[in-house]
Amino acid sequence: MTQQRTGGTSAADAAVAYVAALAERLAADGCHVAAATWRDHDVVVGSRSDRKARWFGTRSELFVCASAVPEVDQPTLAAFTGWALEHAKGLRGGLPGARNAAMVLPALVSDDVRQSAAAWAAQDARVLAATVIGRPVTVDTSEPGRTRVALYRGRARYGGMFTGHVLEKASLYFP
Repeated sequence: MTQQRTGGTSAADAAVAYVAALAERLAADGCHVAAATWRDHDVVVGSRSDRKARWFGTRSELFVCASAVPEVDQPTLAAFTGWALEHAKGLRGGLPGARNAAMVLPALVSDDVRQSAAAWAAQDARVLAATVIGRPVTVDTSEPGRTRVALYRGRARYGGMFTGHVLEKASLYFP
């Protein structure tokens, strides 16, 4: 059975439309936008590099990997997060280390987001090799005209000085 929204568009179409609008928001903010594939799902990949004096000359690279999927459960989000962290690690420029950090927002968008997945996303940041920090995101598009976004909004053990910047960008990209 297919869920229908007012106006004739399916609930799954809302997730696809959200990802397309996200790509536009990324481009408007100066991100390089590319495409990738994960488990036969199209993925929008946005990336940008920022350096600020208050970060003591450290460069922060921000990667956003987002895909519309039929459903989001905790194992699926964990698998996508792992893929996104590795993908960002492969894309990042410069030498990893104390002067360069990669922040990743792996986002799965669906009209069927399980509470366990949203809770897992909001729990904590995920770290790969101390210089690639991920903040998984779920976007629930099940309610017409409204989205529910879940992500960890606290400080990370590593990369804590970038928290404000990442959360500012997350609120811009995932309204």
